[in-house]
Amino acid sequence: MLKFELLTTDPTSHARRAAMTLNHGVVQTPVFMPVGTYGTVKGVMPQSLHDMGAQIILGNTFHLWMRPGQDVMQSFGGLHAFEQWHKPILTDSGGFQVWSLGAMRKITEEGVHFASPVNGDKLFMSPEVSMQIQTTLNSDIAMQLDECTPYETKGHITTESEARQSMEMSLRWARRSQDAFARLQNPNALFGIVQGGMFENLRQESLDALVAMDFPGYAIGGVSVGEPKEQMLQIMAHTPHRLPAHKPRYLMGVGTPEDLVQGVADGVDMFDCVMPTRNARNGTLFTRFGDLKIRNARHKTDHQPLDTTCTCHACAGSSGVAWDAGGRGGFSRAYLHHLDRCGEMLGPMLTTIHNLHYYLNLMREVRSALDAGQFAQFRAQFKADRARGV
Repeated sequence: MLKFELLTTDPTSHARRAAMTLNHGVVQTPVFMPVGTYGTVKGVMPQSLHDMGAQIILGNTFHLWMRPGQDVMQSFGGLHAFEQWHKPILTDSGGFQVWSLGAMRKITEEGVHFASPVNGDKLFMSPEVSMQIQTTLNSDIAMQLDECTPYETKGHITTESEARQSMEMSLRWARRSQDAFARLQNPNALFGIVQGGMFENLRQESLDALVAMDFPGYAIGGVSVGEPKEQMLQIMAHTPHRLPAHKPRYLMGVGTPEDLVQGVADGVDMFDCVMPTRNARNGTLFTRFGDLKIRNARHKTDHQPLDTTCTCHACAGSSGVAWDAGGRGGFSRAYLHHLDRCGEMLGPMLTTIHNLHYYLNLMREVRSALDAGQFAQFRAQFKADRARGV
């Protein structure tokens, strides 16, 4: 089930506000979706995700197929009960992970033959297999199996002819995914994925063909795969607003806070990215006033929190009140620097909470600005704040 209700649009851009009803709840958009590859958002308890305002999270079809496997998932009735997350879940198709295996896989019209990265077993992923796994996972939103068109392979930049072949096979796989999803009587929603590399004409052909198939929602795939930033922004500007206005639009695997705000302006409703969690584990934190590298020596004696305006547990503690000069609030930069230097697990747990809270709060502020008819003003202030620096 998917119901998409458009609430308001921004006259200065393609941005819009909507409410998306799924089998496990209502999602307010624009929305950022934390990534939970193995059935967990790394280092974060489900209750913490709930408390910081996460509405929907991701699961990874490929990795959950490898471990713990379909039998275990079937015994729990799907991923929600297994990981104790009872709000909506979106699962990817496994296509990106198969693509990333490189020489370990062989792509044919039927599907992808590859060696398991876990134990070396010979495995086969097809649109039908992907739909079966995602049906077992019972994710609220499933994705068609597609071929993620690379920007370049071993120094060779993908040509238009190569991108066309990949895009056209993804379209054939889209139809097979849709047919298998229907045969399985999956009660959830299946999204089609627009491909076409960095070529606007191919993106348009892919979009037109997928819209004719009448999917409940659409994603833009094959971006943030190594292409120059300008080309990614070009596809972001070209594709989202051309998708049907009455259906959700999802930009896969993007990106920085600036990318999210620009994506909203381009007409995107849904985002996911590993950046906030991965960067947190590597000591890079996002704040209202720019990015902060907690490993830098200058933070060793700094009593300030990561972000004086942030109300996450790392910055504000259990009070939920932003820090003040009197020292009320959460953990100092000095403490987080110390945890990182000592390899203490509490360090990446706190920084992950902070980065996810920042992303989720950014989307909350975007929604409020759209509700108030002040998105243009919000964008200008966002850019000024981020440029100020920490």
